[in-house]
Amino acid sequence: MITFDWKRLIVTALVALTVPLGVILSAKALQAAEAKQQAGSKRHKLAATLETTQWGWLDPSEAPKLTVNSGDIVSIETMMHSHNKIQPGTSMEDIIALRKANPGGGPHSVTGPIYVDGAEPGDVMEIRILTITPKPFGVNFNLPGKEFPTIGALAAEFPEGFVKYFNLDWKNRQAEFKPGITIDVKPFPGTLAVGIDPSDPSPRKDGAKDPMAPVSTLRPWKNGSNMDLNELQEGSTIFVPVFLKGGLVWTGDSHCRQGNGEVNLTALECAFRDITLQLIVRKDMKLEWLRAETKNDWIFMGFDEDLNKAMVSAVRETVDFLASQKMVPLDRYEAYSITSMVADCRVTQVVDIRKGVHCMVPKAIFSKKK
Repeated sequence: MITFDWKRLIVTALVALTVPLGVILSAKALQAAEAKQQAGSKRHKLAATLETTQWGWLDPSEAPKLTVNSGDIVSIETMMHSHNKIQPGTSMEDIIALRKANPGGGPHSVTGPIYVDGAEPGDVMEIRILTITPKPFGVNFNLPGKEFPTIGALAAEFPEGFVKYFNLDWKNRQAEFKPGITIDVKPFPGTLAVGIDPSDPSPRKDGAKDPMAPVSTLRPWKNGSNMDLNELQEGSTIFVPVFLKGGLVWTGDSHCRQGNGEVNLTALECAFRDITLQLIVRKDMKLEWLRAETKNDWIFMGFDEDLNKAMVSAVRETVDFLASQKMVPLDRYEAYSITSMVADCRVTQVVDIRKGVHCMVPKAIFSKKK
């Protein structure tokens, strides 16, 4: 039997995507409400070990590593790629060998799954990213185009592999590329997922025909996975359709900085000492595609091997949201018009087989009623 904390449910309802926070609460009042909600939440920790992380596959048969209640807060450690086998000094030859060692699977190490009690197919998992603390090093590399001619926007122009390691100065949130070039560190999870969608057309491990066989972490989809959405930083929230009982939340492929496009294959890849997530089961929402929000924007995503089709999907999701929100009634033509004028549609990444586009709609377009 599922019981509800009605105070928490009321606060959660106020932060639904279909109700803009600024219309109902001031920013200060909202922060106070969220802080009160978080203060009453149970907290957990999940360390990254060989037993709690998976290399390159989301396997729905994998036993949960932690069970939590809706509203609980979990601090999760993540590993570097290939079960932590990429470390400062790892050669390009070894990186290539690791890539080939897991055929069909991604290079990503993902921690989980986390079972959220009460989550059922058809629900929505609201995942709030509260805090992120990286580990002290990062890496960027491209694979040699002569061996991997389709991996990277300009793979054919870069026949040799390249790898560069970085010390991360978390106190100042910076990394030095070389003397005279400093990069601000802006960490986010490259991969954040719930359990697989059985209807995901991605190939299954070892060519299995069973829709419940493991799915590679390479391709983003409706359940999230390898989205590489650089807006998912501290303070952001993502809403993901639930496909399997318990939700089954995973995270990994941790990034410390990434440009839109992620053009050479990798970001400033890193690992997290902890990423703290609040996991909330939303039975009052129904979504076909995932969506996100930050303090200032709503974000709508599309994924497809054809970048044009990914764009169409992201725009359609944006129009659907604007046409269905309750703040200011809009018909579909008006929603399409507003999307064209204010939505900032960006190429998320072009290197994950399924390319990504995300459209950002500023919340500020909805003014408070006088």
